[in-house]
This record gives sequence, C-alpha cells and structure tokens, in this order.
Amino acid sequence: MFHSHKKSVTLYLMLGYPGAGKTTTARIISKLAGAELLWADHVRREKFTPITYSHEENIELYTYLNELAVELLYDNKSVVFDTNFNYHKDRQYLRRLASKAHAHTVIIWVKTPKEIAYKRASENAHEQETRVLGNFSVELFEKISSQQEDPQEDEQYIMVDGTKVTEAYITYLLGL
Repeated sequence: MFHSHKKSVTLYLMLGYPGAGKTTTARIISKLAGAELLWADHVRREKFTPITYSHEENIELYTYLNELAVELLYDNKSVVFDTNFNYHKDRQYLRRLASKAHAHTVIIWVKTPKEIAYKRASENAHEQETRVLGNFSVELFEKISSQQEDPQEDEQYIMVDGTKVTEAYITYLLGL
C-alpha cells in the first residue's frame, strides 16, 4: 500500500547463496516497490565475452553498476541491486553512497538451506531464466557461499525464506 506522501528512496542490496532465490526476490521487489532493477549477472553477460570473473572484470562491472545505482538514487528512484553482497565492507560502501543521495539501504537476506541453493545453482540452468550465467560448479558455489558475511547489528535487513518466495510473501515482508 502506497501512501500519498512522498515515498522514501531505498537501495535494496541482495544477500544469499547462489541459488538462494535472490534474483526471483529482486524482481518481485522491483515490481512491488517500483524500483529499478540492476541485475549484475545480466549486465556481466552483456558487457563481457568471454566471462572470466577476473579481478579486472569485477572492478569494471561493479564500478559501472555502483555509478548507475548512485545516479538512479540521486534521481529519486529506488534501486534493487541484484548481486551477492557477501562482504560487509561492500554493503557499507553502498550504504554510504546511498546515504549521500538521501536514500536508505535495506539488505534483503534470502536464506535458503545450502543443499537446496546448491541444487538450484548447479542444475538445469537452461530451464531457469534467472540462471543466465549457466550452472555453477561445486568449486565456485563453495567459494562464493563460504565467503558470505552475515548482516551485522548496524545493518537493517529483511530475512526472506528462499523456499517461500512469492509475490504475496514479499509484499507481506516489505509491508507493502
């Protein structure tokens, strides 16, 4: 439910294992909140051939996406930043940028049991429009999932059960 007063500009940062349901959740939030969706996997696929996940590629990708997010926030548009914000320092950096644009930040922590997330991330990518970069290897899944830093006390977050993601559930969690 939207009120007649000006709604606050929000930066939504996604957190969760590969295959947790972040992209599905991000799409729903984007629709419900009228927020711009920045889908890092999709942008990576458009910008780089071949995809290497090199440090240089990551720097170029996230410099571009961070600048775009800030530009949208300064334009009074909420943003759902769909990538895995595993690291506290990265979330802090985006929170500072959002604050300068007078936007607030909410972490959307999509929690899914590791076994379920791995199965989603590693099988049948061709059948899932959210798996644009293909199936994850065990090594890549383990590397990414082992680096996850859970939200700290100073971080505002909404915990989403990644096995229950529906529009009605996300509407309820966001209080829309």
